[in-house]
Order: sequence, then structure tokens, then C-alpha cells
Amino acid sequence: MVSERVAEAGRRTRRRRVEAASAALALAGAAATAASAVASPRWLSACALVALAAMAWGWSALAALEVPAAQEDDTAGAFPMRERAGAAAALQETQLEQAPVALWWQVGGEVSPLNNLARRMIVPGGAVDPALLLAQLRDAPTSTRRQPFLFDNERGPVRSLLAVREVVFAGAQARLLALMPIESELEAETLRAWRQLVHVLTHEIMNSLTPIASLSNTAYDMVRNGRAADAAAGGDLEVALETIARRTESLATFVAEYRRVSDWPEPKLTVVELSALFTRVERLTASQWTARGGVARFEVVPPTLTLMADSGQLEQSLLNLLENAARATANVDVPTVVVSARLLRGGRLAIEVRDNGAGVQRGLERDIFMPFFSTHAQGTGIGLAVVRNLVQGMGGTVRHVKPASGGAAFVMSF
Repeated sequence: MVSERVAEAGRRTRRRRVEAASAALALAGAAATAASAVASPRWLSACALVALAAMAWGWSALAALEVPAAQEDDTAGAFPMRERAGAAAALQETQLEQAPVALWWQVGGEVSPLNNLARRMIVPGGAVDPALLLAQLRDAPTSTRRQPFLFDNERGPVRSLLAVREVVFAGAQARLLALMPIESELEAETLRAWRQLVHVLTHEIMNSLTPIASLSNTAYDMVRNGRAADAAAGGDLEVALETIARRTESLATFVAEYRRVSDWPEPKLTVVELSALFTRVERLTASQWTARGGVARFEVVPPTLTLMADSGQLEQSLLNLLENAARATANVDVPTVVVSARLLRGGRLAIEVRDNGAGVQRGLERDIFMPFFSTHAQGTGIGLAVVRNLVQGMGGTVRHVKPASGGAAFVMSF
């Protein structure tokens, strides 16, 4: 609309200028004719009338060139508006092109790239089979959750995350797809996890193997040198063998705990009534908190909340988090734990276990979920690792949150 108004104003201005120029020519012609016919009063009168008419015509055309203030402002403002609109469009195009995810647009059965990263996936050097990649994107289900996505490029398989959203554009149904390759990030995180796990395993195993090897050599020397029959040597041999047995049992327990962390059965998902589940967990644990002079509160808002989960594994996760909270509040005068369930925006459900203990030490937030990592002398370091495995197996996530009021909170999201 603005561009049409600007064009119409330009046409009117040009027309008025032509009329003013024509009036000036008519006035000049009348003056020239009057100069050559000064002896004829009749011609002078005619030239005067023509001159007056030309002056009136010219004045009218010149007056029309003075654009009203409101129109002038509107017309003059059209150009900055167009400039601003162009700048905004250029900014949006740059943001789209430089987005760190590959964006695709699907209308019907056709998938087309929207930005540079997406185009690079379907040119030489990108996907091994671009047609297959486009077919995978076309057939991907629409979901509110990010879904794993795998395709092959010239360097091998590429693990990615795919998000698909339904949109309506110009009255037609379409889909917006966002593909984020995470292969390099996964490799770096996997390497870090392996290094941590190897460190823990070697530490625990060497703690048992070193005394076992030393005492085994001592006992072997006693037997070989015939000193095992001596009373004093016999006592030493008995202590050595007892220590070997104890360290061997500890190593066997460690291996059993490791299997417990890494080998859980597949969850059997059913509808779980959270109020009933919280009631069971409260009966199992609340008395331990009241015996210490503390408080344990369980809240489900609204009380009718349900969740598709494995009831037994979800209960085990809550018990592990409550045990962790009990250790964290061991030195608190009035230990308090609050277990709550509520709905989040977007239809997600959060189960939170919050305590008033000392909280997680700064810098250890990423380590607390690692198997066998513990900040407590008597801790096994498997509680939080088990919780993470169980929750992820049920399609959820668990994270640590540092409340502003102190303590620690662990939130399971589904």
C-alpha cells in the first residue's frame, strides 16, 4: 500500500510540473505577441486575456506541488520504513544462514534446506546418499521431543538430534525440521566418561590387589621357608590370610556393585499414580527423618497426576535420592527433605527431591553422577549413578539444581 501511494504521488507531481511549464510557455508566447502588436488594441486585449489565463493555470499547478504536511510526512516516511524493513529482513536472513543447526522446510513430500548448514549436508562432502538423508527427514515422525537421528557422511556415521514441528503457512500444512549433529560432542563426552571410569576402576581394584599381592608373597615365603609351623609365624600367616580373604571379598563386592550400576532390566512402563507412589515411599522413609528430629514432606500437585513409568524403578530412584539427602543432612539440627511432583510448561512433569544440607561442593556438579564417585567416607558412589540410569531408561532426565536458599535439589523430568 505504501509503495502504491508513493508512485501515485510521483505521477501527480510530474503532471503538475508539466502544467506549470506549459503555463509559462503560454505566458511567454502572449508577451511576445503583445510586443509585436502594440499598434493594435484588439490584439493587445487578446494577449492580456491569454496572459491572465496562463498565469492562473501556472499558479494552480505550482500550488498543487505544495504537498500537504500529513501527506508529505507519510510519503517521506515510506522510504525509512522500507529501509528498516529491508534491514530487519537482512538480519533475519543472516541469523537463519548462520544458525548452528541444519534447518529444513517440508511441504507435502518435498524437503528443502533453509540455511547453509543444511545445504552443506546434501552437496559433495556431506551425506554419502543425499536422497536417503532427505527421505529420512521426510519420514521422520512429528514429535515435541528431540529424537535421535543417524545418517552417514564421508567420515562415517553421524549421530544427531532431530526436532520436528508442525506449522501452518499460507493456509497450508508444513513442517519445520531442525537437525543438530552431535557426533563430536558425544565423542568428547564419551572419552571423558571413560577416563573417569577407568580412573575409578583402577583406584578401587589397586586398593585391593596391592595388599593381596604383598600378603600373598609374605605367606608364600613363610610356607616355603618352613616357618609356618612356628607359633609367631603362624599368627602372622593367619593375619595375612585373613586380610587376603577380606580384601578379596571387598573386591568381589565392588564388582557386584558395578554390575548393579550397569545391568538393570528394561523398564516396564505403565500408568503410575504419583500420589499412591509417594504414599508408599513416605511410609518407608518418613519415620527415619522424624527419629532424627527432622521433617519429610511429600507433595503432588494436582493430586491426580499420573506418569508413564516403571513403578518399581521410579520408587527405587526416589529411595536413592532420599538416602543421598539423609547423608547430606547428617550434621543438620533439623534435617528437612521435600519431595514434590508438579507439571511444567510444555506438558512435562518434574519430580524434585530437595534437602537443607550443605549442598554439592562447587566444581563437583558433573562428577556426582559418575559411578563410584562419593564425597562421603562411607559412601559407595552408586546411588546417583543408578538414579540416572533408571530415569534415562524410562525416557526422562535427572539433574542437580542449586537452590537459592541453600541445600541441594535433584529434579527428575519426564
